Amino acid sequence: MLNFRFVKDYLLHRLKAKNRHGLHSPFVYKLVDSVIYDYTDSKVYQEIENIRKKLLVDNRVITITDLGAGSHLNNKRQKQVKRIAANALKQPKLAQLLYRLAAHFKPRNIIELGTCLGITTLYLQKAAPDAHVYTMEGCPQTAGVAKETFKQAGLDAVELITGNFDDNLPGVINNLDQLDFIFVDGNHQKDATLKYFEWCLPKVHEDTLLIFDDIYWSEGMKEAWAQIKAHPQVTVTVDLFWIGLVFFKSGRVKEDFLIRY
Repeated sequence: MLNFRFVKDYLLHRLKAKNRHGLHSPFVYKLVDSVIYDYTDSKVYQEIENIRKKLLVDNRVITITDLGAGSHLNNKRQKQVKRIAANALKQPKLAQLLYRLAAHFKPRNIIELGTCLGITTLYLQKAAPDAHVYTMEGCPQTAGVAKETFKQAGLDAVELITGNFDDNLPGVINNLDQLDFIFVDGNHQKDATLKYFEWCLPKVHEDTLLIFDDIYWSEGMKEAWAQIKAHPQVTVTVDLFWIGLVFFKSGRVKEDFLIRY
């Protein structure tokens, strides 16, 4: 069923958003020009997309344990892997943007909340091969497929943590001296999103990047995004509609950018 509220939000965003032209922030201009709008093809993209193609024809049925806000498309507990691949995985355009962001900022550690079948994790790890990647998935059987994805890609530098984010995220944060790159793509509820944001704040630094997925997914997520933007530690945000980027650059005038993507 078509979500008219979501379509309305998308159209309003398209009307208000800018491209690289007219941006008065050198930092954001460079980010948009050299990272966000870099559509150069890559051998890495092709390799990962070949793995996605195999997931898209995987007829196995797994049992879903959903600890978050569910799906707009299909909330059945029994799902085919190929349906999950079609509906829940980040589309190539966004997954490859995450790759470019990680490659650009060169984080020493990456936290991903919401492994799903592991495609986005592959992009993040390939972009920053020297980073320690922690990826968390609430559903054991989905995590099992992700492990197969990692094995197929020859990936052994990822720490996959299965279970409730509330139980596992604090321990990972506490064991790190700082947080470099965090992608929040799970439990799309206002209170949970704000909680994860607050947990990260004590460990953010000048070059930390927090990325929030589906910031227009629901009214609650829109409210969470508005509160994140307004937080006094946040200095720059980039709203790409599908995802929101959060920076903590000191000595800057607080600015929020809507960018067409």
